[in-house]
Amino acid sequence: MKIAIWGDELAAWVAAAELARTGNEVLLQQLQPEDSSLRAEPGLMESISQGLATGAIRQVNRQLACSAEIHWLAMHPSHLSDARALCTEIGHRGPDELMIINQSNFGIGASDQLQGCLQGRGQQTVVCLPDTLQQGQALQQFSQPSAFLIGCEHPEMQPRLQALLRPFSNGLQQLQWMTRREAEFSKFAISGMLALRLNYINELANLADRLGVDIEVVRHGMATDKRIGEHYLAPGCGFGGTHFTQYIEGLADILSETRHSTLLKTVLEENERQKELPFRKLWQHYQCDLQGKTVTIWGCAFKPGVASVDNAPALPVVRALQAQGVNIQLHDPEAIEALKQAIPDCKSLSFYSDRYAALENSDALLIMTEWPEYASPDCSRMKALMQTPLIVDGRNLLEPEFVQHQGFVYYGVGRPASQC
Repeated sequence: MKIAIWGDELAAWVAAAELARTGNEVLLQQLQPEDSSLRAEPGLMESISQGLATGAIRQVNRQLACSAEIHWLAMHPSHLSDARALCTEIGHRGPDELMIINQSNFGIGASDQLQGCLQGRGQQTVVCLPDTLQQGQALQQFSQPSAFLIGCEHPEMQPRLQALLRPFSNGLQQLQWMTRREAEFSKFAISGMLALRLNYINELANLADRLGVDIEVVRHGMATDKRIGEHYLAPGCGFGGTHFTQYIEGLADILSETRHSTLLKTVLEENERQKELPFRKLWQHYQCDLQGKTVTIWGCAFKPGVASVDNAPALPVVRALQAQGVNIQLHDPEAIEALKQAIPDCKSLSFYSDRYAALENSDALLIMTEWPEYASPDCSRMKALMQTPLIVDGRNLLEPEFVQHQGFVYYGVGRPASQC
């Protein structure tokens, strides 16, 4: 099939790579991708380069792209007006039998708006396929999805869409057809539920700190109830990322406007406060005096496996430490360049390619991202390098009893804190 890809979101590049890999002719207008977050996505740059080399992915002009029978939209949420103009143009230039797959986060009802931009002749149809990809796992999730939620109100287009998605359907556990608006709403509802779970476990972890209870024991106890399970119940210093946050903000606005509900706005506000939790623990340990201290941060990406610091908890922590006159020594395996762009004033920051080198003469270590390489460190080496053996674990990555036995002061999120 000849498929034109529109947009520069991660979902656009993943679709281009995977659709080309499965035998389709992919038409692009984008330039060669250079964004660091795409480069950090496992396997993505290699797949795109291979598609370009074999000709399965081609750079074409706009007129040729508009002539395709299938169009894949994965555009930035702020580009709805561009998408409407594009659909009007495609409807005018394109064939009578035309399918537009909208994977953009434009909001609930946007796909219906795009349908209204078409000419209405023949079978020109907009289908909503919500973007469920997670950074760091995007290629695998696209190629091996467990479920498809598809908003399609024209049954005659279903066979064509099923044929397009067939190479990715071997492990499919569920395929649910619904209206475009229901598909969009489903994606917002899923994101909102996950945010509520994250916020709830963080609230419980903060309470556990006050009660002297280990939240890890409690959450495993919660998981024994099959109605709850363990998914998205890992306490920490808040969630980040662009797309996840955008969906929650979008649903929060809708709830506020239509229901006068502050539920998700409260979740977002509490999440911002949670991001500063490692700083507050450090501040309290040093009795509100951090001037001249040297603090090491392990991890600034908003989650492991990505090079993005979008809405990352490390950002407010770095800024708070800067305001207190702290010297910051920072390591991250992927996101250093993104952090430099996000925080132009880097005079108080020193960047290290080796995580242990970043610990030299440090008065504390803050773990902000749960990169696997941080999970089992050499505690003897760490203690020898650090000025003060203090760990603030914002991701509950380490085992408190073990590191305390090694002579560290340890603070987690809802974990026992003491010094051996």
